[in-house]
Amino acid sequence: MPRRFVPLAIFAVLAAALCVRLGFWQLSRLGERRAMNAVVASRLRMPEATSLGALPADSAAVRFRRVRLRGRYDYAREVRLTGRSYNGSPGVNIVTPLRLADTAAAVLVNRGWVYSPNGADADLSRWREGDSATVSGFVNPLPGHREGVDAAAASPGAVRWIDAAAFARAAGYPVAAFTVVQQGDAAPPGSPRADSTPVRLDVPPLDEGPHMSYAVQWFSFALIAIVGMAVLLAKARRESR
Repeated sequence: MPRRFVPLAIFAVLAAALCVRLGFWQLSRLGERRAMNAVVASRLRMPEATSLGALPADSAAVRFRRVRLRGRYDYAREVRLTGRSYNGSPGVNIVTPLRLADTAAAVLVNRGWVYSPNGADADLSRWREGDSATVSGFVNPLPGHREGVDAAAASPGAVRWIDAAAFARAAGYPVAAFTVVQQGDAAPPGSPRADSTPVRLDVPPLDEGPHMSYAVQWFSFALIAIVGMAVLLAKARRESR
């Protein structure tokens, strides 16, 4: 190998090694995603829990468990989660406390998405669905302690995230450390309930994401670096002859 090509060859080998490493990292991410999808699918197939006591105490184990809870909505304490979009349109998610029938505690119900031009303000009075309710959906744990202010500036009742402890202090009653994402009873377009029922949210898609295509790309880059260097060296040898 001509001496002038040594640095280029070293760079090509290092670049190829890095690309291969990144390719295997994407494959490991794919394996993790497949494992998580299997866990989520198994939890979604479990029978619905009908009380808080029937759910695991571990926040990681309770995620995506299905529930069916009865109670009364406390519309005076409901909030808007800002900056939520649906099919490309800005809006908010409406989160309303459900005072459970069998306990003093409440669970926060994400009743769904409604349109908001600025992603923060909405007239929630038109989205009330009755006082008593039987809510079916899946569990989504609330985030842990986060630094910063959760309330959106200049928009009362609008929050960027929910702190369960702070919410309970303001409400004056215990609140579960998760939300129930309501499903299963969306009103069909044109029905009398369509103007008072938010768009229900779906379970996140259980797909494999882009990890396989990214892995193929990184392996392709590694192959291009090695093959390109080999072609350049072969050309240099022919010219030297």
